[in-house]
Amino acid sequence: MLSKTDIDQLETKGITIDQLNQQIKSFKTGFPWLNVIAPATPGNGINVYDPVEIEALASGFDPSKNQTKIVKFVPASGAATRMFKSLFEQLLKPAGSEVLTDVQQVISNLESFAFYDDLVTVLDKKGLCLAKLLEEGKYNKIIAFILEDVGLNYGNLPKGLLKFHSYPVERRTPVEEHLVEGALYSQNADGSVNIHFTVSPEHLEGFKQLIEEVKDTYEARFNVRYNISFSVQKSSTDTLAVDADNQPFRDSDGSLLFRPGGHGALIDNLNDLDAGIIFIKNIDNVVPDRLKDETVRYKKALAGLLFKIQYQVFKYLEYLDNELNLNDAVLAEMVTFTESQLGYKFAPMFAQLSAEKRKEALIQVLNRPIRICGMVKNTGEPGGGPFWIENADGSKSLQILESSQFNLSDENQKKVFKSASHFNPVDLVISTHNYKGEKFDLMQYRDPQTGFISEKTKDGRKLKALELPGLWNGAMAFWNTAFVEVPGITFNPVKSVNDLLRPEHR
Repeated sequence: MLSKTDIDQLETKGITIDQLNQQIKSFKTGFPWLNVIAPATPGNGINVYDPVEIEALASGFDPSKNQTKIVKFVPASGAATRMFKSLFEQLLKPAGSEVLTDVQQVISNLESFAFYDDLVTVLDKKGLCLAKLLEEGKYNKIIAFILEDVGLNYGNLPKGLLKFHSYPVERRTPVEEHLVEGALYSQNADGSVNIHFTVSPEHLEGFKQLIEEVKDTYEARFNVRYNISFSVQKSSTDTLAVDADNQPFRDSDGSLLFRPGGHGALIDNLNDLDAGIIFIKNIDNVVPDRLKDETVRYKKALAGLLFKIQYQVFKYLEYLDNELNLNDAVLAEMVTFTESQLGYKFAPMFAQLSAEKRKEALIQVLNRPIRICGMVKNTGEPGGGPFWIENADGSKSLQILESSQFNLSDENQKKVFKSASHFNPVDLVISTHNYKGEKFDLMQYRDPQTGFISEKTKDGRKLKALELPGLWNGAMAFWNTAFVEVPGITFNPVKSVNDLLRPEHR
């Protein structure tokens, strides 16, 4: 039973009682397993292009000819806390304790980090000498100045604001690397570069301040004009936590406990953007300039493929919209195109439908948002993978799935999951306009049955948390999809501070 205080809390967050009840129902019933039939592999769902074909696709991405607005969308709310997990653990140990291996690697390579000079400066302001602290083995003091607000405060900042890469005359944050990337592959015909960052509310001002400090420098360097925008994850996308009996979990003050709904909540932010083509890439997946060429080449190639597919889709939809005398040969051509290019295979009963019904089905399938997704060969990295699933109506579609969406107690499903050859590095180029130039409502192309439930704790009490369908998983379940193999060098995320010591980040 909800109290007036509960209802007021819901209204403040923008969550309806019906939505709350649906969330509680999801906890009680769980989410159905997907019928995953096979991994997507080269030749069976993943397109593999040779260098000549990649160059041809890249050259097909010409904003001046396509006259469409381009936006680069960067999820950037991720905190750096987990990045410094080992340093936090070391800080809890008494002075003189054995140094963790990962921490020793950091301490031994401090001069290699882009934040080294800032660390020396902040220590110096406090009358401390880094060399002397190292000599005396006062590692906890050094770590405190890296993580806490007495020094760099890196343990409380988002990844986007940390210094990742060193150059002869500057040290760059991931935000700055995305400004550079934007100038290199997402420049509009008028020389503008639109970049949208999704950030945490508490870090919004920090992002704005950094942009203000560096924007003029990069605009002059690349002769572009940046249009930078921000959004935060909407409180209306938060989800209720429940206890073991699926009753609302209440905080110590008696209020309902809500938690962020996961990255799938960002479909709301994406839906607010109005652009013909949108590049999506995580904040921490950046490399220094010397390695950017391959990233730029493949980003343009993915966009070129999007334009190529979109052109044909729009051509077919215009025909279907205007042609009264349906031609079986043309309909068959459209079916072949859909099944070979758009990651969708019609149900067996489709062939038995009348020409008019086949036309309706084709319009329904063709007239959807399009996503082109880069896929990297699986080398053990965590992340969603590309698979074929069978839908309730007997059709089949390409999806990016997480392990939580598999019934791994089923040996066949476990085998399918383990046989995946590629994974998704969050490398997407998408189109959210239809053939009439109208913006799709992306909320209509989600699969609400693809969320998942996890167990957490709050103040020592166990709770169950609900995550919304992931942004590139269930939130894009009913999009037209093409997967393209991209080289591993285009995927260089920073999950741990020691990743910054890898050759790809030096």
